[in-house]
Amino acid sequence: MRKLLISLILLLIGVFTQAQSIRGQIITGFNMSQVDGDEVVGYKKIGANLGVGAMLPMGKHWLISIETLFNQKGAYKKYPVEYDTLPYPYYNLRLNYAEVPIMIHYNDKDVLTFGTGFSYGRLVFMKEIEHGSQIDWPTRTGDYNRGDWNFLFNVRFRMYYGLHFDIRYAYSLVKIRTRTFSNATGMWTRDQFNNTLSFRLVYVFNEKKNE
Repeated sequence: MRKLLISLILLLIGVFTQAQSIRGQIITGFNMSQVDGDEVVGYKKIGANLGVGAMLPMGKHWLISIETLFNQKGAYKKYPVEYDTLPYPYYNLRLNYAEVPIMIHYNDKDVLTFGTGFSYGRLVFMKEIEHGSQIDWPTRTGDYNRGDWNFLFNVRFRMYYGLHFDIRYAYSLVKIRTRTFSNATGMWTRDQFNNTLSFRLVYVFNEKKNE
């Protein structure tokens, strides 16, 4: 996966220098995420969403984009439930992905853009704290799948020439983990999926030539 990301970055650089119609992007922002199926509710885990990208116009209203991102996901619950006397935080999960989204966008005069597509994320690091104690997994990715395929939906607003505000929703298409839970009443098993909202500032190069 590392070689693939390096190759994509080099490809993007080559495209920027050779094709005047290509729009380069610098992306900075944050995620609010949760993991469906972990018995913790709410978009309470904050993480980084950083990277670069390229957009290729396809006619007057359509664009195709590719990005390379450092994308942090996970889950967080600060306070335990009422009957739980174990230390804080009750749960804290950090999942760091190297992610490559590919999307198609409908562009309305470079002011408002709607996009949809897919991404593949490679889990490069994870950290899981439960009841105040870090779980000592034998590998860097623990019990989680290394790959994470996501469906994406994106809305982008133009704030000023070249600068856009971007909202993205992402949901795992394939489970990232299966976990068995237990309490005094019994045991149950649930599949888990990343569920993420992203808020980003995107600076777009070479935009004027396509207006």
